[in-house]
Parts: sequence; C-alpha cells; structure tokens
Amino acid sequence: MQTIVEQLMILVDDAGGAFPCINHSPWFGITLADVVMPFFLFIVGLSVGLVFKNVSNKPAATQKVGVRFIKLFLLGLLLQGGYFHGLNNLTYGVNVRHIRWLGVLQRISIGYLVVSLAEIWLVGDMTVDSFMAFVKKYSTQWILMVLLSLTYVSLLYGLYVPNWEFEIMYKDAASNLNGTIQAQTVECGFRGSLGPPCNAAGFIDRLLLGENHLYQHPVYRRTKECSVNSPDYGPLPPKSPRWCLAPFDPEGILSSFMAIVTCFIGLHYAHIIVSFKVDVKDIRWPTLLLQWVGMNALLVYALVACDLFAAALQGFYWRSPQNNLVNATELLFETLLHSSRWGKLVFVLVEILFWCIISALLHMKGIYWKM
Repeated sequence: MQTIVEQLMILVDDAGGAFPCINHSPWFGITLADVVMPFFLFIVGLSVGLVFKNVSNKPAATQKVGVRFIKLFLLGLLLQGGYFHGLNNLTYGVNVRHIRWLGVLQRISIGYLVVSLAEIWLVGDMTVDSFMAFVKKYSTQWILMVLLSLTYVSLLYGLYVPNWEFEIMYKDAASNLNGTIQAQTVECGFRGSLGPPCNAAGFIDRLLLGENHLYQHPVYRRTKECSVNSPDYGPLPPKSPRWCLAPFDPEGILSSFMAIVTCFIGLHYAHIIVSFKVDVKDIRWPTLLLQWVGMNALLVYALVACDLFAAALQGFYWRSPQNNLVNATELLFETLLHSSRWGKLVFVLVEILFWCIISALLHMKGIYWKM
C-alpha cells in the first residue's frame, strides 16, 4: 500500500501540471493528489501499530523512536528546506534566514513521533477479549485524538486574525537582478475565515515560524484570483489581490494537528487487525515490483519525488542547460504522441517503471536504505 501511494505521488506531482484534474486543488475542493498525503500518514500509523504491538522495553523503544524522528526531520530539512532548487535550476544552497522548517518528511516525522509515543506509553495493560475491552485498552489514545481535533477546530474558527504584512522582492527589469523590496498589507480583522489570506493556520505559522520560513510558492497561486491560467500557475490577473504573492505552508503547525489524528486512525486500524486477528490475504506476485520499491521507499522518495536524480541528470547537457537527457526524453514522447499532455503522462509512467526496475535490482543485491 505504501508503494502504491508513493507511485501515485510521483504521478500527480509530475503529471499534475498537464492534467489539472489530478493535480492539487488550488484551495477549496479535493482531487486525486490531495488524498496522497493522508494515505501516507495513515500508513505511518498502521506501521507503528504493527511494529509496537508488543513492547517489552519502553525506554529503549522510546529512544529508537526519538532517533528516527530526528533523522527524518533533518532529512526533510535537507530535501525540502530550500537547499536543492529543483528541476531546470543548476544551483543549490539556502540562506538560513529563509530555510523552510516544515515539509512533507517533517510532517511525517512529527506524526510518527506522537503516535509512537502514544503506542508505547498510553496503552492499557489488558487482554482484548471483547469490544469493551478493546475500547478500554486504547481509551487514552482516543481522548488524545479528540483533544487534538477540538484544539484544531477551536483555533481554526475561533482565533482572531489581524491585518498582516509581507514583503515582495521585485526584480530589476534591465538586469534581472533583485531590486526593491515592497511591503504589502493584507486586510483581515475577523475570525473563522477558511480562505487563503485570513485563515488561522497561516496566522499561526507567520507568528511562530515567520513568513520567511514558509513555503514561498503556495498552491493558491493557481486560483482564479491569482492566475489567468487557473487551475494551473500563470501570470497574475488584472487587479489581483495582494495576498496572491504571500507565502503559505501547507504543512504548517495547525494543520499538523489533524495530520497526527490521521496517523492515529491508521494506528487504530492496526489495533483492529492485531486484536481481532483480521485475516489479510497475502497475494504478492501481481505487485512484486511495487513491493521492491517499498523496500527502498525513502530512497525513491528522495531521488524521484524530490527531483534529486532528474536534477543531477540535467547537470550534464549539450551546449545549453536545456539540452539534457531528461528534457530530451520528455520531448521525444511528446513528439511521438503529438501531444504535450499525453507525452508528459507517458514520460511519468516510464519514470515509474524505471524506478521499479532499479528497486528490483537493488533488492536482488540486498541493498536497502532505511532510517
């Protein structure tokens, strides 16, 4: 299941620009891409419930969880903190004053930490022989889930969001270098907004993390208010609102509360499997390639989903940086199919198949990368 979700993530991230129906929703609504992260978090909780179903040494297990949390969080900082600049950009490095503190791996690490500690320390010592015994054994975890959910809803709808400012760096048209900095004011002054400019989640992140440490290319730049090519990215429409260029982090502090709750849902699914001996059929051969990818899921995520492998290939080019193997392969499929959209889709599917084969070769060699 983890591998299927990971391949789905590659599909929607790489082909979502060509097919808006599977790309992330610009703000309100839900698409195929929007269910990927919740499934990842569900799988984290499910794995924790199966790994820690019998904990004999709680301090040692806690230490193991803490070390893995730190490794995952630091890896997330490296991959998504701004150090790597992505495709079509042969530069790297980040100003620590603008490093992005939170991201996908950081969110996963936080969810993993909380549910793991809850599974180690907040489970009743009793045998589950009935439904009521099951509820009693995990009641503390359910209370924690409810408290997290109530805190999230209370802050989201009850927190007052004042007017706020952010800075925009304008480039000099002649030299294409950074020019003047202008402060922009976003007018709010109310509670309960779920829109991009005045929601409580953004306010908390700006207050605690600072606007320089948030995601600088939020998905709401694809809304009709902020893009003439909506639901895709594009130039700003005439008289677009000021907040269109403001930062916003989709993996921010407040939304992490519900991410943890999603991990707990996966955890309790594992409890049902373990406590009631649910028979899960083990049919492996149709998904053997995907299973091999799952054995090196973190490696594939770093190299593919974070574009490290493709960006490295783009570093070898002929005369111009645009003439590289990645762009040439994609252009080949687009030319053969006479369509940029379908060519892009085929390119992504070939990419997924390629990494399935690489994972199979690594599995045959007994090479695995785990935290």
